[in-house]
Amino acid sequence: MTEKEPASPVRQLRVVVRAEDYDAALAFYRDVLGMPEEEAYEGGDGARVSILDAGRATLELSNPAQVRLIDSVEAEGRPSARIRIAFEVDDAAGTTHRLVEAGAELIAEPRETPWRSLNSRLDAPAGLQLTLFQELDPKPGHP
Repeated sequence: MTEKEPASPVRQLRVVVRAEDYDAALAFYRDVLGMPEEEAYEGGDGARVSILDAGRATLELSNPAQVRLIDSVEAEGRPSARIRIAFEVDDAAGTTHRLVEAGAELIAEPRETPWRSLNSRLDAPAGLQLTLFQELDPKPGHP
């Protein structure tokens, strides 16, 4: 952001997911994927919530043609869920393997995309479809 651009009025993107098996989902996302727990609360009737740090958040809006293009590149044309969560990771192949060992269902093995990232796709706990991606040409300021 340059000095002339105003800050976004949105301070945080928080994706809220109902997890029928809360403990399994928490272990998967916190312990296996490695998203640190920032906050956790318990309430009456067994209510529980954990807020996990997912790094920088963006909202990617794609029209149907773009979704079909991504599906063809990333998953041999298998249609993606209406909402798919994409995580940038340092090692897409290794992280994919760890998540499959922890119970995720592999949809598509990691593969290099035309936009120079290594992407895989998984069905994961709490009913989420995930894309893991590793940037092969890091942007300035990225490790």
